[in-house]
Amino acid sequence: MRTLREGERALLIDERGRKYLIKLGKRELHTDLGIVELSQVIGKKPGDKVRSHIGHEFIVLVPSVVDYLQKLKRVPQIVLPKDAAQIVAHTGVGPGSLVVDAGTGSGALAIFLGNLVRPDGKVVSYEVRGDFIEVARENIGMAGLEEIVTIKNKNIYEGIDESDVDLVTLDLPRPELVLPHAERALKPGGFLASFSPCIDHIQRLYRELPNYRFKNYRTIECLVRDFEVTESCTRPKSRMIAHSGYLTFARRV
Repeated sequence: MRTLREGERALLIDERGRKYLIKLGKRELHTDLGIVELSQVIGKKPGDKVRSHIGHEFIVLVPSVVDYLQKLKRVPQIVLPKDAAQIVAHTGVGPGSLVVDAGTGSGALAIFLGNLVRPDGKVVSYEVRGDFIEVARENIGMAGLEEIVTIKNKNIYEGIDESDVDLVTLDLPRPELVLPHAERALKPGGFLASFSPCIDHIQRLYRELPNYRFKNYRTIECLVRDFEVTESCTRPKSRMIAHSGYLTFARRV
């Protein structure tokens, strides 16, 4: 098992389960459980422990994509993992796939998919807003996916440059405007996945889908509810992640 090196990112988990995503170097992490000298994490192995200056323990781990998605900097609302997972389940995207994504936003979906298509796949994400691009590139760099995920400062309504694409994902107010470009870019058998917060977006999309080479339309909503488990009682939690958006899938034929 390798040891952690200076300049790498590491994950610290405190006694309460709170996570800290940090970059290793000669500096300090200030928490309410004390100050952790990050230089003492250098040379540690995953599973080792370090202590704060007042004696509280922190477990050292190598961060996964799950940790990066939880800690990334957000500007607009992101596509949540519960919805991103449905995209994978309904399209089969995986290692070696070529994905076109729009709009990038904070880069959460691009990171999620980039982690799946590596080492030989590619995610090209279209975004028109410069401030979103700046944040997304920072998040993609933090996740170590710069070689897999590329951001293109272009309006996807005007066209898709890539061809022989396996998956086109859309998080846009007018997904129907991308249909002619997606039809040309997708390989036969490729998939379109559109995330829409409102029913109106879906209705416009369904009116246009029959005009293009897409079949097997399907729209779903994914709801997630955790359970509260104690010695005396197990029951659904009172609060849940309910509506975030609708996902529409179609296959290019």
